[in-house]
Amino acid sequence: MPSAATDATPSKNRRIAGFARALVLSGTLFFSATASADADNIAVVARAQEHANPALSRNTLQAIFGMRLRTWPNGSAIKVFVLPDNHPAHIAFCKQVLRVFPHEMRNAWDRLVFSGTGQAPIEVATEEEMRAKIAAMPGAIGYLPNVMTGDAIAVIPIK
Repeated sequence: MPSAATDATPSKNRRIAGFARALVLSGTLFFSATASADADNIAVVARAQEHANPALSRNTLQAIFGMRLRTWPNGSAIKVFVLPDNHPAHIAFCKQVLRVFPHEMRNAWDRLVFSGTGQAPIEVATEEEMRAKIAAMPGAIGYLPNVMTGDAIAVIPIK
């Protein structure tokens, strides 16, 4: 016959396991809600001096960020800026705006670079660096969460 001490152990283990499941579930819900909220605020931005806010289609954005479309309609070169692959804004941009997974974008860029037929976009480390580079470089395009428009950058509407 089992002792009282051994009977308490399975019950205690079940309570700990239940608590752990609840903790993991609540953490998952919190982070997915946070990521979803950030994804809704991602905006495609370009240098305001060259871009008079014409809307771009999702297909055009996929071509630009896939490095297949290299010039603006006026003939100037497009300079594409992206955040690191593991940055939450990059993940949200790829999934919500381009509707591709970040690793698919990386694979496409790597294919262009390794085949010698193209180049990867310019990677910046932070959102602040992205804002500064886009404001300063002619033909620049990128994306930012919670963007505040100003004289230097313009939000590009998506058709």
